[in-house]
Amino acid sequence: MKRHLINLSAITVVGSSLILAGCGTASTSTGAQSALGNVAVVGLPAQVSPNWWFPIEASTSYSVYNNQVNTLMYKPLLQISKTDGINYAQSLASKVTWNSTGTVYTITLNPKWHWSNGNPVTAADVVWSTDLMLHASSGSQSLPWSYGGAGIGGLPTQGSKGRWQSVVVQNKHTVVITLTTPSNPEWFLHNGLGQIVPVPKSVWDIHHNMTHELNFIKNVSNTPNASYYNVVDGPFKYAPNQSKPNNQYWSFVPNPQYNGHKASIHKLVYQYQTSSSAEFAALKTGKLNVGYLPPSLYTSRAQLTGDKIAVQYPFGFNYMVPNLSSQAPGGFGQIMSHPYARLALEMGINQKGMIQSFYHGYGVTEHGPIPSMPKTEFLLPGLKNPAPFNPAAGKALLLKHGWHLVNGVMTNAQGQKFQFTFDYVSGSQTLKDEVQLMKQDWAKEGIVVNLVSQPFNTLITNTSQSDPTAWQLNAWGGGWTYEPDYYPTGGGLFASGSAANYGGYVNSTMNRLVQATYAPGTQAQIIQRMNAYQTYAAQQLPVIWLPWTAQFGANATNIKGVNRTYNPITDLMTPNYWTITQ
Repeated sequence: MKRHLINLSAITVVGSSLILAGCGTASTSTGAQSALGNVAVVGLPAQVSPNWWFPIEASTSYSVYNNQVNTLMYKPLLQISKTDGINYAQSLASKVTWNSTGTVYTITLNPKWHWSNGNPVTAADVVWSTDLMLHASSGSQSLPWSYGGAGIGGLPTQGSKGRWQSVVVQNKHTVVITLTTPSNPEWFLHNGLGQIVPVPKSVWDIHHNMTHELNFIKNVSNTPNASYYNVVDGPFKYAPNQSKPNNQYWSFVPNPQYNGHKASIHKLVYQYQTSSSAEFAALKTGKLNVGYLPPSLYTSRAQLTGDKIAVQYPFGFNYMVPNLSSQAPGGFGQIMSHPYARLALEMGINQKGMIQSFYHGYGVTEHGPIPSMPKTEFLLPGLKNPAPFNPAAGKALLLKHGWHLVNGVMTNAQGQKFQFTFDYVSGSQTLKDEVQLMKQDWAKEGIVVNLVSQPFNTLITNTSQSDPTAWQLNAWGGGWTYEPDYYPTGGGLFASGSAANYGGYVNSTMNRLVQATYAPGTQAQIIQRMNAYQTYAAQQLPVIWLPWTAQFGANATNIKGVNRTYNPITDLMTPNYWTITQ
Protein backbone atom coordinates (compact mmCIF):
# COMPACT_ATOMS: atom_id res chain seq x y z
CA MET A 1 0.00 0.00 0.00
CA LYS A 2 1.73 3.10 0.96
CA ARG A 3 3.79 5.22 3.09
CA HIS A 4 7.27 4.72 3.14
CA LEU A 5 6.27 5.48 4.66
CA ILE A 6 7.09 4.85 3.60
CA ASN A 7 4.37 5.92 4.04
CA LEU A 8 6.71 5.85 3.24
CA SER A 9 4.51 4.05 2.61
CA ALA A 10 4.82 1.39 0.92
CA ILE A 11 3.58 -1.43 -1.28
CA THR A 12 0.37 -1.44 -3.26
CA VAL A 13 -1.59 -4.63 -2.79
CA VAL A 14 -1.10 -6.31 -6.13
CA GLY A 15 -1.26 -9.92 -7.18
CA SER A 16 -0.47 -12.76 -9.52
CA SER A 17 -1.63 -12.55 -13.11
CA LEU A 18 -1.89 -16.35 -13.25
CA ILE A 19 -4.99 -18.35 -12.38
CA LEU A 20 -4.23 -20.25 -9.20
CA ALA A 21 -3.42 -23.88 -9.67
CA GLY A 22 -5.95 -26.07 -7.91
CA CYS A 23 -8.52 -23.32 -7.40
CA GLY A 24 -11.21 -25.32 -9.10
CA THR A 25 -14.77 -24.11 -9.04
CA ALA A 26 -16.14 -21.57 -6.61
CA SER A 27 -16.55 -22.94 -3.12
CA THR A 28 -17.91 -21.48 0.06
CA SER A 29 -15.50 -20.59 2.83
CA THR A 30 -18.15 -20.09 5.51
CA GLY A 31 -17.18 -23.25 7.38
CA ALA A 32 -13.51 -22.33 7.44
CA GLN A 33 -14.39 -18.82 8.61
CA SER A 34 -16.44 -20.18 11.45
CA ALA A 35 -13.50 -22.39 12.41
CA LEU A 36 -11.52 -19.23 13.19
CA GLY A 37 -13.97 -18.47 15.98
CA ASN A 38 -13.86 -14.97 17.43
CA VAL A 39 -10.42 -14.29 15.93
CA ALA A 40 -9.60 -11.79 13.17
CA VAL A 41 -6.77 -13.04 10.95
CA VAL A 42 -5.46 -10.26 8.69
CA GLY A 43 -3.33 -11.06 5.66
CA LEU A 44 -0.48 -8.62 5.06
CA PRO A 45 0.49 -7.76 1.48
CA ALA A 46 2.94 -10.16 -0.16
CA GLN A 47 6.41 -10.36 1.43
CA VAL A 48 5.70 -7.54 3.89
CA SER A 49 6.26 -7.82 7.61
CA PRO A 50 6.26 -5.28 10.46
CA ASN A 51 9.82 -4.60 11.57
CA TRP A 52 9.66 -1.50 13.81
CA TRP A 53 7.30 -1.53 16.79
CA PHE A 54 8.17 1.69 18.56
CA PRO A 55 5.65 4.40 17.51
CA ILE A 56 8.39 6.90 16.62
CA GLU A 57 9.56 5.15 13.44
CA ALA A 58 12.97 5.33 11.77
CA SER A 59 13.14 6.70 8.24
CA THR A 60 14.32 3.30 6.98
CA SER A 61 11.25 1.58 8.47
CA TYR A 62 8.66 4.28 7.90
CA SER A 63 5.77 2.26 6.47
CA VAL A 64 2.02 2.01 6.92
CA TYR A 65 2.40 -1.57 8.16
CA ASN A 66 4.65 -0.59 11.05
CA ASN A 67 2.24 2.27 11.75
CA GLN A 68 -0.71 -0.15 11.74
CA VAL A 69 0.74 -2.41 14.43
CA ASN A 70 2.15 0.26 16.72
CA THR A 71 -1.09 2.29 16.66
CA LEU A 72 -2.89 -0.79 17.96
CA MET A 73 -0.84 -0.35 21.13
CA TYR A 74 -0.32 3.43 21.39
CA LYS A 75 -2.84 6.24 20.97
CA PRO A 76 -1.99 9.43 19.07
CA LEU A 77 -2.16 12.84 20.68
CA LEU A 78 -4.65 13.84 17.95
CA GLN A 79 -6.88 11.35 16.15
CA ILE A 80 -7.43 12.35 12.51
CA SER A 81 -10.96 11.74 11.24
CA LYS A 82 -12.15 10.26 7.93
CA THR A 83 -12.72 13.80 6.65
CA ASP A 84 -9.23 15.01 7.64
CA GLY A 85 -10.51 16.78 10.72
CA ILE A 86 -9.60 16.09 14.36
CA ASN A 87 -11.67 13.70 16.44
CA TYR A 88 -11.06 14.92 19.99
CA ALA A 89 -13.32 12.21 21.41
CA GLN A 90 -10.75 9.62 20.32
CA SER A 91 -7.64 11.76 20.93
CA LEU A 92 -5.41 11.88 23.99
CA ALA A 93 -5.90 15.66 23.85
CA SER A 94 -9.33 16.95 24.81
CA LYS A 95 -8.57 20.32 23.20
CA VAL A 96 -5.82 22.48 21.70
CA THR A 97 -5.81 26.26 21.81
CA TRP A 98 -3.36 28.76 20.31
CA ASN A 99 -2.50 32.44 20.36
CA SER A 100 -3.36 34.93 17.62
CA THR A 101 -0.07 34.47 15.72
CA GLY A 102 -0.09 30.69 15.80
CA THR A 103 3.19 30.49 17.72
CA VAL A 104 2.02 29.09 21.10
CA TYR A 105 -0.15 25.96 21.36
CA THR A 106 -1.64 24.78 24.64
CA ILE A 107 -2.62 21.10 24.71
CA THR A 108 -5.01 19.83 27.37
CA LEU A 109 -4.98 16.06 27.89
CA ASN A 110 -8.15 14.15 28.63
CA PRO A 111 -7.60 12.67 32.12
CA LYS A 112 -9.58 9.53 31.26
CA TRP A 113 -6.66 7.96 29.34
CA HIS A 114 -4.44 5.55 31.28
CA TRP A 115 -1.60 3.19 30.58
CA SER A 116 -2.33 -0.50 30.97
CA ASN A 117 -0.44 -0.53 34.32
CA GLY A 118 -3.02 1.91 35.70
CA ASN A 119 -0.89 5.05 35.56
CA PRO A 120 -2.41 8.09 33.81
CA VAL A 121 -1.12 9.38 30.50
CA THR A 122 0.51 12.66 31.51
CA ALA A 123 2.09 15.76 30.04
CA ALA A 124 5.50 14.33 31.00
CA ASP A 125 4.87 11.36 28.67
CA VAL A 126 3.95 13.72 25.82
CA VAL A 127 6.95 15.99 26.34
CA TRP A 128 9.48 13.15 26.66
CA SER A 129 8.18 11.42 23.51
CA THR A 130 8.16 14.71 21.59
CA ASP A 131 11.70 15.53 22.69
CA LEU A 132 12.80 12.11 21.45
CA MET A 133 11.09 12.72 18.11
CA LEU A 134 12.77 16.11 17.78
CA HIS A 135 16.17 14.70 18.70
CA ALA A 136 15.83 11.94 16.08
CA SER A 137 14.92 14.60 13.50
CA SER A 138 17.96 16.82 14.02
CA GLY A 139 19.96 15.36 11.12
CA SER A 140 23.09 14.84 13.20
CA GLN A 141 25.41 12.26 11.67
CA SER A 142 26.10 10.86 15.15
CA LEU A 143 22.52 9.64 15.64
CA PRO A 144 21.94 5.89 15.30
CA TRP A 145 18.76 6.48 13.31
CA SER A 146 16.67 9.36 12.04
CA TYR A 147 12.94 9.85 12.48
CA GLY A 148 10.94 9.24 9.31
CA GLY A 149 8.81 12.35 9.82
CA ALA A 150 11.74 14.78 9.85
CA GLY A 151 10.80 17.78 7.73
CA ILE A 152 7.07 17.31 8.32
CA GLY A 153 5.16 19.72 10.55
CA GLY A 154 8.08 22.08 11.03
CA LEU A 155 10.36 19.41 12.48
CA PRO A 156 14.07 19.98 11.91
CA THR A 157 15.94 18.42 9.03
CA GLN A 158 19.62 18.13 8.30
CA GLY A 159 20.91 21.70 8.17
CA SER A 160 17.66 23.20 9.50
CA LYS A 161 16.53 23.87 13.07
CA GLY A 162 12.87 23.69 12.14
CA ARG A 163 10.06 25.68 13.77
CA TRP A 164 9.81 24.01 17.18
CA GLN A 165 11.32 26.20 19.90
CA SER A 166 10.19 24.51 23.12
CA VAL A 167 7.91 21.76 24.45
CA VAL A 168 7.24 22.05 28.18
CA VAL A 169 5.03 20.62 30.91
CA GLN A 170 2.70 23.25 32.38
CA ASN A 171 0.96 20.82 34.72
CA LYS A 172 0.06 17.13 34.84
CA HIS A 173 -2.41 17.38 31.96
CA THR A 174 -1.18 20.43 30.06
CA VAL A 175 1.63 20.81 27.50
CA VAL A 176 2.72 24.10 25.94
CA ILE A 177 4.53 24.12 22.59
CA THR A 178 6.13 27.32 21.31
CA LEU A 179 7.17 27.81 17.69
CA THR A 180 9.83 30.14 16.36
CA THR A 181 7.66 31.46 13.51
CA PRO A 182 3.97 32.37 13.09
CA SER A 183 2.21 29.41 11.56
CA ASN A 184 -1.06 28.28 10.02
CA PRO A 185 -2.73 26.52 12.99
CA GLU A 186 -4.52 23.94 10.82
CA TRP A 187 -1.20 22.95 9.28
CA PHE A 188 0.51 22.67 12.66
CA LEU A 189 -2.32 20.71 14.28
CA HIS A 190 -2.40 18.21 11.42
CA ASN A 191 1.29 17.89 10.55
CA GLY A 192 3.02 18.91 13.78
CA LEU A 193 0.90 17.78 16.71
CA GLY A 194 -0.60 15.04 14.54
CA GLN A 195 2.75 13.22 14.60
CA ILE A 196 2.97 12.86 18.36
CA VAL A 197 2.28 9.34 19.65
CA PRO A 198 3.37 9.25 23.32
CA VAL A 199 4.93 6.30 25.10
CA PRO A 200 5.15 5.93 28.91
CA LYS A 201 8.20 7.90 30.05
CA SER A 202 8.52 5.75 33.18
CA VAL A 203 9.09 2.68 30.99
CA TRP A 204 11.23 4.06 28.18
CA ASP A 205 13.30 6.84 29.78
CA ILE A 206 16.06 4.50 30.90
CA HIS A 207 19.32 6.25 30.05
CA HIS A 208 18.29 9.89 30.60
CA ASN A 209 20.25 10.70 27.44
CA MET A 210 18.44 10.99 24.12
CA THR A 211 21.23 9.59 21.92
CA HIS A 212 21.62 6.59 24.22
CA GLU A 213 17.84 6.18 24.17
CA LEU A 214 17.86 6.07 20.37
CA ASN A 215 20.48 3.33 20.44
CA PHE A 216 18.44 1.38 22.96
CA ILE A 217 15.23 1.78 20.94
CA LYS A 218 16.98 0.61 17.79
CA ASN A 219 18.05 -2.56 19.60
CA VAL A 220 14.48 -3.41 20.66
CA SER A 221 12.62 -1.87 17.70
CA ASN A 222 11.93 -5.26 16.13
CA THR A 223 11.47 -7.17 19.39
CA PRO A 224 7.78 -6.69 20.24
CA ASN A 225 7.94 -9.37 22.94
CA ALA A 226 10.36 -7.20 24.95
CA SER A 227 8.88 -6.18 28.30
CA TYR A 228 8.98 -2.46 27.37
CA TYR A 229 6.01 -2.98 25.04
CA ASN A 230 3.82 -4.38 27.82
CA VAL A 231 2.64 -0.95 29.01
CA VAL A 232 0.30 0.54 26.40
CA ASP A 233 -2.71 2.85 26.19
CA GLY A 234 -4.17 1.54 22.93
CA PRO A 235 -6.96 -0.98 22.38
CA PHE A 236 -4.65 -4.00 21.99
CA LYS A 237 -1.58 -5.55 23.57
CA TYR A 238 1.00 -7.67 21.81
CA ALA A 239 0.73 -11.35 22.76
CA PRO A 240 4.30 -12.74 22.63
CA ASN A 241 3.35 -16.25 23.71
CA GLN A 242 0.88 -16.42 20.83
CA SER A 243 3.20 -15.11 18.09
CA LYS A 244 5.70 -17.02 16.00
CA PRO A 245 9.31 -15.99 16.49
CA ASN A 246 10.18 -16.63 12.83
CA ASN A 247 8.12 -13.71 11.50
CA GLN A 248 5.15 -15.69 10.21
CA TYR A 249 2.41 -14.07 12.27
CA TRP A 250 1.97 -11.49 15.04
CA SER A 251 -0.82 -11.79 17.59
CA PHE A 252 -2.62 -9.19 19.69
CA VAL A 253 -5.19 -9.48 22.45
CA PRO A 254 -7.54 -6.76 23.73
CA ASN A 255 -6.14 -4.40 26.35
CA PRO A 256 -8.57 -4.84 29.26
CA GLN A 257 -7.54 -1.47 30.73
CA TYR A 258 -8.26 0.47 27.53
CA ASN A 259 -10.36 3.56 28.28
CA GLY A 260 -11.96 3.76 24.85
CA HIS A 261 -14.13 1.37 22.82
CA LYS A 262 -12.99 -2.08 23.93
CA ALA A 263 -12.51 -4.83 21.37
CA SER A 264 -15.06 -7.62 21.23
CA ILE A 265 -12.86 -9.97 19.20
CA HIS A 266 -10.76 -12.33 21.32
CA LYS A 267 -7.61 -12.08 19.25
CA LEU A 268 -6.18 -10.18 16.29
CA VAL A 269 -3.53 -11.82 14.11
CA TYR A 270 -1.45 -10.26 11.32
CA GLN A 271 -0.16 -12.96 9.03
CA TYR A 272 2.78 -12.94 6.61
CA GLN A 273 1.99 -13.87 3.00
CA THR A 274 4.57 -15.26 0.61
CA SER A 275 2.70 -14.02 -2.46
CA SER A 276 -0.51 -12.34 -3.50
CA SER A 277 -1.76 -15.62 -4.95
CA ALA A 278 -1.21 -17.24 -1.55
CA GLU A 279 -3.28 -14.47 0.05
CA PHE A 280 -6.08 -15.08 -2.45
CA ALA A 281 -6.03 -18.81 -1.68
CA ALA A 282 -6.11 -18.12 2.08
CA LEU A 283 -9.09 -15.79 1.67
CA LYS A 284 -10.88 -18.37 -0.44
CA THR A 285 -10.40 -21.18 2.04
CA GLY A 286 -11.16 -18.98 5.05
CA LYS A 287 -7.68 -19.16 6.59
CA LEU A 288 -7.82 -15.35 6.45
CA ASN A 289 -10.95 -13.38 7.24
CA VAL A 290 -9.48 -9.95 6.44
CA GLY A 291 -7.10 -9.16 3.61
CA TYR A 292 -6.72 -7.82 0.10
CA LEU A 293 -7.92 -9.01 -3.28
CA PRO A 294 -5.05 -8.76 -5.78
CA PRO A 295 -6.05 -6.52 -8.73
CA SER A 296 -4.88 -9.12 -11.25
CA LEU A 297 -7.31 -11.61 -9.69
CA TYR A 298 -10.18 -9.14 -9.55
CA THR A 299 -12.01 -11.04 -12.29
CA SER A 300 -11.82 -14.15 -10.05
CA ARG A 301 -13.50 -12.39 -7.14
CA ALA A 302 -16.61 -14.59 -7.51
CA GLN A 303 -14.53 -17.43 -6.09
CA LEU A 304 -14.42 -15.57 -2.75
CA THR A 305 -17.99 -16.59 -1.98
CA GLY A 306 -17.63 -16.01 1.73
CA ASP A 307 -16.14 -12.51 1.41
CA LYS A 308 -17.16 -8.91 0.76
CA ILE A 309 -15.01 -6.71 -1.48
CA ALA A 310 -14.55 -2.97 -0.85
CA VAL A 311 -12.91 -0.48 -3.24
CA GLN A 312 -10.68 1.86 -1.21
CA TYR A 313 -8.67 4.94 -2.20
CA PRO A 314 -6.33 6.03 0.60
CA PHE A 315 -5.22 9.66 0.79
CA GLY A 316 -2.01 9.56 -1.23
CA PHE A 317 -0.25 9.32 -4.58
CA ASN A 318 2.04 6.84 -6.32
CA TYR A 319 5.53 7.52 -7.56
CA MET A 320 9.02 6.20 -8.28
CA VAL A 321 12.14 7.68 -6.73
CA PRO A 322 15.14 8.67 -8.88
CA ASN A 323 18.45 8.95 -7.04
CA LEU A 324 19.47 12.57 -7.66
CA SER A 325 22.68 12.37 -5.64
CA SER A 326 25.99 13.13 -7.36
CA GLN A 327 27.15 9.83 -5.80
CA ALA A 328 24.55 7.76 -7.64
CA PRO A 329 26.18 4.99 -9.71
CA GLY A 330 27.05 5.62 -13.35
CA GLY A 331 26.47 9.36 -13.14
CA PHE A 332 22.73 8.73 -12.89
CA GLY A 333 22.28 11.59 -10.43
CA GLN A 334 23.86 14.08 -12.83
CA ILE A 335 21.55 12.91 -15.61
CA MET A 336 18.43 13.05 -13.47
CA SER A 337 19.31 16.47 -12.02
CA HIS A 338 17.98 17.89 -15.30
CA PRO A 339 14.17 18.29 -15.22
CA TYR A 340 13.97 17.44 -18.93
CA ALA A 341 15.43 13.97 -18.20
CA ARG A 342 12.73 13.36 -15.61
CA LEU A 343 10.13 14.62 -18.10
CA ALA A 344 11.39 12.13 -20.67
CA LEU A 345 11.01 9.28 -18.19
CA GLU A 346 7.49 10.44 -17.33
CA MET A 347 6.53 10.57 -21.02
CA GLY A 348 7.37 6.87 -21.24
CA ILE A 349 4.81 5.83 -18.60
CA ASN A 350 1.42 4.74 -19.93
CA GLN A 351 -0.66 5.53 -16.85
CA LYS A 352 -4.04 5.12 -18.55
CA GLY A 353 -2.98 1.79 -20.01
CA MET A 354 -1.85 0.55 -16.61
CA ILE A 355 -5.15 1.52 -15.00
CA GLN A 356 -7.20 -0.25 -17.66
CA SER A 357 -4.99 -3.33 -18.11
CA PHE A 358 -3.85 -4.02 -14.55
CA TYR A 359 -6.46 -2.34 -12.30
CA HIS A 360 -9.74 -2.89 -14.17
CA GLY A 361 -10.32 0.85 -14.52
CA TYR A 362 -10.03 1.54 -10.79
CA GLY A 363 -7.51 4.37 -10.72
CA VAL A 364 -6.65 7.92 -11.70
CA THR A 365 -3.68 9.32 -13.59
CA GLU A 366 -1.37 11.49 -11.51
CA HIS A 367 0.99 14.33 -12.35
CA GLY A 368 1.31 16.06 -9.00
CA PRO A 369 1.57 15.41 -5.26
CA ILE A 370 -2.01 16.20 -4.20
CA PRO A 371 -4.28 13.14 -4.28
CA SER A 372 -7.05 12.99 -6.88
CA MET A 373 -8.76 10.22 -4.90
CA PRO A 374 -10.31 10.62 -2.46
CA LYS A 375 -11.12 14.14 -3.58
CA THR A 376 -10.26 16.83 -1.05
CA GLU A 377 -10.23 20.61 -0.82
CA PHE A 378 -6.46 20.57 -1.47
CA LEU A 379 -6.70 19.46 -5.12
CA LEU A 380 -6.11 22.10 -7.81
CA PRO A 381 -8.65 21.49 -10.61
CA GLY A 382 -7.28 21.76 -14.11
CA LEU A 383 -3.61 21.37 -13.18
CA LYS A 384 -1.85 20.79 -16.49
CA ASN A 385 0.09 17.59 -17.05
CA PRO A 386 3.48 18.66 -18.48
CA ALA A 387 4.44 15.11 -19.49
CA PRO A 388 1.53 13.03 -20.84
CA PHE A 389 2.37 9.59 -22.22
CA ASN A 390 4.21 10.09 -25.51
CA PRO A 391 7.47 8.11 -26.00
CA ALA A 392 8.11 9.82 -29.34
CA ALA A 393 7.97 13.24 -27.67
CA GLY A 394 10.21 11.96 -24.86
CA LYS A 395 12.77 10.81 -27.41
CA ALA A 396 12.58 14.16 -29.23
CA LEU A 397 13.10 15.99 -25.92
CA LEU A 398 16.33 14.10 -25.29
CA LEU A 399 17.55 14.71 -28.83
CA LYS A 400 16.79 18.41 -28.40
CA HIS A 401 19.08 18.50 -25.34
CA GLY A 402 22.06 17.00 -27.17
CA TRP A 403 21.53 13.29 -26.64
CA HIS A 404 21.91 10.90 -29.57
CA LEU A 405 21.39 7.19 -30.14
CA VAL A 406 24.44 4.92 -29.99
CA ASN A 407 23.60 1.25 -30.58
CA GLY A 408 20.04 1.94 -29.47
CA VAL A 409 20.97 3.74 -26.22
CA MET A 410 20.68 7.49 -25.71
CA THR A 411 24.16 8.90 -25.06
CA ASN A 412 25.16 12.45 -24.18
CA ALA A 413 28.19 14.48 -25.25
CA GLN A 414 30.16 13.25 -22.22
CA GLY A 415 29.59 9.63 -23.23
CA GLN A 416 27.10 8.91 -20.45
CA LYS A 417 24.44 6.41 -21.38
CA PHE A 418 20.81 6.80 -20.31
CA GLN A 419 20.94 3.31 -18.86
CA PHE A 420 20.21 2.33 -15.26
CA THR A 421 19.07 -0.32 -12.79
CA PHE A 422 15.45 -0.14 -11.67
CA ASP A 423 14.85 -1.77 -8.26
CA TYR A 424 11.25 -2.76 -7.59
CA VAL A 425 9.50 -4.70 -4.87
CA SER A 426 9.13 -8.47 -5.30
CA GLY A 427 6.10 -10.64 -4.65
CA SER A 428 3.77 -8.85 -7.06
CA GLN A 429 3.13 -10.08 -10.58
CA THR A 430 1.11 -6.92 -11.27
CA LEU A 431 4.01 -4.65 -10.38
CA LYS A 432 6.32 -6.90 -12.40
CA ASP A 433 4.01 -6.41 -15.38
CA GLU A 434 4.02 -2.63 -14.81
CA VAL A 435 7.79 -2.30 -14.75
CA GLN A 436 8.11 -4.53 -17.80
CA LEU A 437 5.72 -2.20 -19.63
CA MET A 438 7.74 0.84 -18.58
CA LYS A 439 10.95 -0.84 -19.72
CA GLN A 440 9.44 -1.50 -23.15
CA ASP A 441 8.12 2.05 -23.56
CA TRP A 442 11.34 3.63 -22.31
CA ALA A 443 13.25 1.60 -24.87
CA LYS A 444 11.30 3.49 -27.54
CA GLU A 445 13.02 6.63 -26.24
CA GLY A 446 16.46 4.99 -26.18
CA ILE A 447 16.39 4.57 -22.39
CA VAL A 448 17.64 1.13 -21.35
CA VAL A 449 16.66 -0.41 -18.00
CA ASN A 450 17.88 -3.38 -15.97
CA LEU A 451 15.09 -4.66 -13.70
CA VAL A 452 15.92 -6.05 -10.25
CA SER A 453 13.30 -7.15 -7.68
CA GLN A 454 13.80 -7.06 -3.91
CA PRO A 455 11.61 -7.80 -0.86
CA PHE A 456 9.78 -4.74 0.44
CA ASN A 457 11.69 -4.33 3.72
CA THR A 458 15.03 -4.74 1.92
CA LEU A 459 14.15 -2.23 -0.78
CA ILE A 460 12.96 0.58 1.49
CA THR A 461 16.00 0.10 3.73
CA ASN A 462 18.57 0.09 0.93
CA THR A 463 17.24 2.71 -1.48
CA SER A 464 17.64 6.00 0.37
CA GLN A 465 20.20 8.75 0.81
CA SER A 466 21.78 6.79 3.67
CA ASP A 467 23.80 5.13 0.90
CA PRO A 468 23.32 6.95 -2.41
CA THR A 469 26.05 4.85 -4.04
CA ALA A 470 23.92 1.70 -3.92
CA TRP A 471 20.99 2.42 -6.25
CA GLN A 472 19.64 4.46 -9.16
CA LEU A 473 15.81 4.29 -9.34
CA ASN A 474 13.29 2.43 -7.22
CA ALA A 475 9.58 1.70 -6.85
CA TRP A 476 8.17 0.05 -3.73
CA GLY A 477 4.86 -0.38 -5.49
CA GLY A 478 2.51 1.99 -3.76
CA GLY A 479 3.98 5.42 -3.22
CA TRP A 480 2.98 7.63 -0.32
CA THR A 481 -0.04 8.15 1.85
CA TYR A 482 -0.32 11.37 3.80
CA GLU A 483 0.16 10.26 7.34
CA PRO A 484 1.36 11.99 9.44
CA ASP A 485 1.46 14.90 6.97
CA TYR A 486 -2.33 15.02 6.84
CA TYR A 487 -2.12 18.59 5.55
CA PRO A 488 -0.33 17.68 2.27
CA THR A 489 2.23 20.45 1.95
CA GLY A 490 5.20 18.33 0.86
CA GLY A 491 7.78 19.34 3.45
CA GLY A 492 8.71 15.79 4.40
CA LEU A 493 8.86 14.70 0.77
CA PHE A 494 10.56 17.43 -1.25
CA ALA A 495 12.18 19.95 1.10
CA SER A 496 15.97 19.71 1.13
CA GLY A 497 17.22 17.23 3.73
CA SER A 498 13.80 15.91 4.73
CA ALA A 499 13.69 12.32 5.93
CA ALA A 500 11.25 11.12 3.26
CA ASN A 501 13.11 12.96 0.48
CA TYR A 502 14.60 9.63 -0.53
CA GLY A 503 15.90 10.81 -3.87
CA GLY A 504 17.87 13.71 -2.41
CA TYR A 505 15.96 16.38 -4.35
CA VAL A 506 17.34 19.89 -3.67
CA ASN A 507 15.66 23.00 -5.07
CA SER A 508 15.60 26.43 -3.40
CA THR A 509 12.37 27.45 -5.14
CA MET A 510 10.66 24.29 -3.91
CA ASN A 511 11.93 24.98 -0.38
CA ARG A 512 10.50 28.49 -0.50
CA LEU A 513 7.11 27.34 -1.85
CA VAL A 514 6.85 24.57 0.75
CA GLN A 515 7.72 26.97 3.57
CA ALA A 516 5.05 29.38 2.32
CA THR A 517 2.36 26.73 2.81
CA TYR A 518 3.13 26.68 6.54
CA ALA A 519 2.47 30.39 7.04
CA PRO A 520 -0.71 31.90 8.50
CA GLY A 521 -3.02 33.91 6.29
CA THR A 522 -6.50 34.25 4.88
CA GLN A 523 -8.18 31.24 3.33
CA ALA A 524 -7.52 32.70 -0.12
CA GLN A 525 -3.82 33.17 0.66
CA ILE A 526 -3.48 29.64 2.01
CA ILE A 527 -5.15 28.16 -1.10
CA GLN A 528 -2.96 30.26 -3.41
CA ARG A 529 0.21 29.02 -1.69
CA MET A 530 -0.88 25.39 -1.90
CA ASN A 531 -1.67 25.82 -5.59
CA ALA A 532 1.71 27.42 -6.28
CA TYR A 533 3.47 24.50 -4.56
CA GLN A 534 1.63 21.75 -6.41
CA THR A 535 1.93 23.53 -9.77
CA TYR A 536 5.70 23.76 -9.37
CA ALA A 537 5.92 20.12 -8.27
CA ALA A 538 4.00 19.06 -11.37
CA GLN A 539 6.38 21.00 -13.60
CA GLN A 540 9.57 19.96 -11.79
CA LEU A 541 8.91 16.24 -11.26
CA PRO A 542 10.95 15.83 -8.06
CA VAL A 543 9.79 12.22 -8.40
CA ILE A 544 8.33 10.22 -11.28
CA TRP A 545 4.54 10.07 -11.02
CA LEU A 546 2.61 6.81 -11.39
CA PRO A 547 -1.16 6.21 -11.42
CA TRP A 548 -2.99 6.11 -8.09
CA THR A 549 -5.05 2.95 -8.03
CA ALA A 550 -7.63 1.44 -5.74
CA GLN A 551 -6.95 -1.27 -3.24
CA PHE A 552 -9.54 -4.00 -2.93
CA GLY A 553 -10.20 -4.81 0.69
CA ALA A 554 -11.68 -8.23 1.37
CA ASN A 555 -13.26 -9.54 4.53
CA ALA A 556 -15.42 -12.48 5.50
CA THR A 557 -19.14 -11.77 5.58
CA ASN A 558 -19.33 -12.78 9.25
CA ILE A 559 -16.85 -10.10 10.36
CA LYS A 560 -18.58 -6.74 10.62
CA GLY A 561 -17.24 -3.18 10.57
CA VAL A 562 -14.00 -3.69 8.63
CA ASN A 563 -14.78 -1.35 5.74
CA ARG A 564 -17.14 0.90 7.70
CA THR A 565 -14.41 1.82 10.20
CA TYR A 566 -11.54 2.00 7.68
CA ASN A 567 -10.08 5.52 7.58
CA PRO A 568 -8.82 6.54 4.10
CA ILE A 569 -6.95 9.56 5.50
CA THR A 570 -4.83 7.64 8.03
CA ASP A 571 -5.02 4.39 6.03
CA LEU A 572 -5.64 2.56 9.27
CA MET A 573 -8.01 -0.18 10.35
CA THR A 574 -9.74 -0.01 13.74
CA PRO A 575 -10.15 -3.66 14.79
CA ASN A 576 -11.48 -2.76 18.24
CA TYR A 577 -14.75 -1.87 16.43
CA TRP A 578 -14.99 -5.19 14.55
CA THR A 579 -17.45 -7.89 15.54
CA ILE A 580 -17.56 -11.53 14.44
CA THR A 581 -20.76 -13.52 14.26
CA GLN A 582 -20.67 -17.32 14.51
